[in-house]
Formats: sequence, structure tokens, C-alpha cells
Amino acid sequence: MAITLINPNGLPEIDAYRQVSIATGSKLVFIAGQVAWGADGVVVGAPGDLAAQVEQCYLNIGTALTAAGGSFDDVAKLTVYVVDWTPDKMSPLFEGITRAAAKLGVTPVPPATLLGVAALDVPEHLVEIEATAVID
Repeated sequence: MAITLINPNGLPEIDAYRQVSIATGSKLVFIAGQVAWGADGVVVGAPGDLAAQVEQCYLNIGTALTAAGGSFDDVAKLTVYVVDWTPDKMSPLFEGITRAAAKLGVTPVPPATLLGVAALDVPEHLVEIEATAVID
């Protein structure tokens, strides 16, 4: 495995992610921001369903990682963009991550940055997630 995830002493331990990702692999993979489009290009989930959209974003990242010859174990960093972020959106965000993790058979905990944004590419999109991976 090309990625080692750690929580160093002196930094808070966060359940949702690890603070540091140490990469030793040879292939660097950048995955464009994934939105809640299914393979048919149609937005997945009911309008306003953040959990369904987060789940689809993670599933799309999983598909991209497989195409690159990797898996979520190879993710070094995630960046999550949420439209009109407020702390009450944390619960559906984690619900979507949990559902995707169950489908993918992983525990995705690489370092992550969460950013609130005004809008994304189309009004129906509530979240976009990009990933950087390092594969042996």
C-alpha cells in the first residue's frame, strides 16, 4: 500500500479522517471533482438530498480509482465542497460517506478539507469531492 495514514501526537484525533497522509508509491493520480451524476449523466437522489449526493460522489471516486488501478486505500487527500455549508449539514454528509463506505467495503479516512461554497456547476449539485491518490 502506497499510503500510510496517521494522527501524530500533538494534533487532535478526528474520527472522520486522519491528519497526515504519507505517500510512498510511484503513480500520482488526480481525480477531478466528482458530483452526484450517475453513469448516465443524471443527478442521483431526490432534489436536496445531500446524503445521496455525497454517496454518489464517493462511488464515482471509487470508479475512477479502480480505472487508475487503485482503491480508496490509495487516497492521499480529499477536498469536499458543499453548497451553502452550515454545521447542520454534517449529519447528512456523514450519512452519505457511511453508505458509500459500506457499498465500497472501505473506511475512507484520508486527510480531508471541507469547504463551503456559494454554488457548483449546476444548481442541482449540492456537493463536489476531488481526490488525490498515490498508487504503487
